Amino acid sequence: MDELGLGPVHPSTRTPEDVFRDYRARRAGIVKALTTDVQKFYKQCDPEKENLCLYGLPNETWQVTLPAEEVPPELPEPALGINFARDGMAEKDWLSLVAVHSDSWLMAVAFYFGARFGFDKEARRRLFMMISGLPTVYEVVAGVVKKQPKTPNGDSKNKSGSKPSKKPNSNSKLARQSQRKLEEQIGKQDGGDEDQAYLCGVCAESYANDEFWICCDICEKWYHGECVNITPAKAEHIKQYKCPACNNKRSRE
Repeated sequence: MDELGLGPVHPSTRTPEDVFRDYRARRAGIVKALTTDVQKFYKQCDPEKENLCLYGLPNETWQVTLPAEEVPPELPEPALGINFARDGMAEKDWLSLVAVHSDSWLMAVAFYFGARFGFDKEARRRLFMMISGLPTVYEVVAGVVKKQPKTPNGDSKNKSGSKPSKKPNSNSKLARQSQRKLEEQIGKQDGGDEDQAYLCGVCAESYANDEFWICCDICEKWYHGECVNITPAKAEHIKQYKCPACNNKRSRE
């Protein structure tokens, strides 16, 4: 493994499921860079520096750094020089461009492992189908991912059929308001069909039983508390919650 932690997935990894787990972890790191950590990411992409790349790491973190020096590299390399375009484009357009290139890189890494491990046609199909089941980084960054169809086995909702609430106490005024807000959103977008589940604006995963979620009062997107570093205790003291993306927009306006 090199200094970036970008070495191959575990030596025992030989199945599409293992490669998909690596893909999902790297993707999670990149999504964090372009959403919750966007201010830090923006600052690190200084146009005055040399060609920089955005790497998603197997431990769900990210890193902006120079490309690998070895030729050929151990893994496919991400887009080179993402920092040069930062100040020449609108920030939203620049982040979207980085997201698209990141999607391409993630696919390249996944199918590099597929080729390296000798996946046959069926194994490659399984890998592609698992990857296709997740929203792309671009879809998350651009905010076009809001809901997904309920899975045949009903896993898109918890067993009780409840939806994420903004506050842990379902009897509180804010929790009831947040619940109504989510129900109104569902009603507007799919005619009240509750066979749809909202996705977290950071990790793009659907709601699971007993998870704490919080809704942004500005963009009305839902987030796992863990993804935006908000605990139920913290939430009790928040009168109006602004997600990281909305906070970043306002700080630069």
